[in-house]
Formats: sequence, structure tokens, C-alpha cells
Amino acid sequence: MDYIVAGLIKAVQLLFSGDASTWTAVSATLKISTCSMLVSIGAGLPCGFVLGYFNFKYKKPLRTVLDTLLALPTVFIGLVIYALISSRGPLGEFNLLFTLTGIAMGQTILAFPIVTAITASIVENLDPDLKLTLVSLGAGKKNIIATCLWEVRYGILAAAVTAYGRVLTEVGISMMVGGNIKYHTRTITTAIALETNKGLFADGIALGLVLITIAFAVNLSLSFLRRQ
Repeated sequence: MDYIVAGLIKAVQLLFSGDASTWTAVSATLKISTCSMLVSIGAGLPCGFVLGYFNFKYKKPLRTVLDTLLALPTVFIGLVIYALISSRGPLGEFNLLFTLTGIAMGQTILAFPIVTAITASIVENLDPDLKLTLVSLGAGKKNIIATCLWEVRYGILAAAVTAYGRVLTEVGISMMVGGNIKYHTRTITTAIALETNKGLFADGIALGLVLITIAFAVNLSLSFLRRQ
């Protein structure tokens, strides 16, 4: 137990002393996760609404594919992105390998099906009489869609938080595509894995505390929005 207590004390010291290696990993994680979530929500929300609200041909097979993508291993996504952006890949000319942009691309692929699938499921469970009521009141298409989205706003927030939690804690994509380069592409999760393997337990605890704090802050924000 002594080394755990000592690790916690040193971890707090590292955080409050502004240790460069610790805070650059935190900064990189926040940049990547925020960018990937903005793209995922921007694309996943309308796709999920269309998939859940309308009935069309091949809807069921599409839902099956989408549900399958929810279980995609992060290392597989990392492998696909690596193949695309490596020097021999179709996007190799853009030099995205071992960059934060490359990691964000992979995390977007990870988060998109989560946002889309959960949004679609929530919209499908809307009260079937809601649309009829809105139509009878003379509401237009835009008003109907806006009202339906407002009715499922808490579910959409939950979808965003779920996707953010998955993105925030993934390791495979960041390790394979980013290369875990110190002061450049090292994220919280890859730094925790590396520092712990090196025996630098305090550094791993420091980053773990930051990760828990971020997750707590996100969930606290969700609770606040629900109360509002």
C-alpha cells in the first residue's frame, strides 16, 4: 500500500507543478476528443434522426450494419486509418500519420456509429401520436422535426456523453495512428499505459486522476443541462 500512497502524493505534485509531459498529454486528448465529437455529432445526429424517423427500403439491414459498428475494436479502426494515411495509402500525400488530425479521424469513426445508433433508437421510441398531433395543429415539417428533436434532447445528450466516454478512454487508435510521441501525439491513455509499463506509477496515477476528473465534469454538465 505504501507505493500507492506515495504514487498518489507524487501524482498531485506533478499536476500542481505544471509538469510539461503530463499537461501536453492532457491538452492533446482534449483537442482530439473535442474535434472528433463535434464532427460525430454534426454528422451522426441528422443521420440518426433520418434512420429512426423515416421508413425506407434497406432500413433494417442498415441498422444491423450500424449496430455491428458499435462493437468495432479500436485497434481495427487504427489499422484502417493507418492503411489510409500511411505513405503508401491513398491519403499518404497529406502527411496525417503520427498527427493529432489522424487520431481525430479514427476517433470520429469510433464515435459516429454510437451517436447515430443511439439517436435512431431514441427517435424510433417517440410517441407515435406526437406527429399526428403536430400535423393536426398545422405544424410544418421543420416544426415537426424541431419538436421531435426537443422531445428527445436528453437522449441525444446521453448519446453524446456515451460517445465522448468511449473516445476519451480509447487506446488503440491513439497508439497506432499517433505513435505515442512525447509532447506531440501522446494522449492521456497512451501515456498511462507507457508510464506504468516503465514503472513510473505516479505519472500514470496523475493522468488517471485527470481522466476521471474530465469524465466527472462531462457527467456533471449533463446533469446540469437536464435540470435546466
